[in-house]
Amino acid sequence: MQIYTIEALLLVFLIFITASIIYCRDILSSVYIYSAFSFCAVLLYLMMGSPDVAFTEVVVGTVSTIFYVISLKKIDRWCK
Repeated sequence: MQIYTIEALLLVFLIFITASIIYCRDILSSVYIYSAFSFCAVLLYLMMGSPDVAFTEVVVGTVSTIFYVISLKKIDRWCK
């Protein structure tokens, strides 16, 4: 029963993170929040027993976060 509670909390946290990404005005902050989303998704995948999907999420989340941060160095990071 405790596992279901933790999974439910992670799902609620993922929904909260998604809403905060949508309403964030600073693009760099959105990228950091997206990396937190990826981390929570990895934890959820591991708890559900699929380490292959979790490993793929780690790789994709890390590479995309690095790519976004590097590309934001070249543009204006505030939404108008």
